[in-house]
Amino acid sequence: MSIVFCKLLVFAVKAAWGLTKILFIVLFPIIMVVLLFAGLIYLALPLLVIAGLFSLIVKE
Repeated sequence: MSIVFCKLLVFAVKAAWGLTKILFIVLFPIIMVVLLFAGLIYLALPLLVIAGLFSLIVKE
């Protein structure tokens, strides 16, 4: 029983991580464009800087 639970837990974590990556890749640029057009550049710019620094630090 515990083996099945562990396998389901690992599957759930992998599925959630994959879905998060896909949604982040698709939705993040759309959100940034909406913030830009809505006049919230003061909010969008720091988020873009943080995302850029994060992408430079973390390499796959």
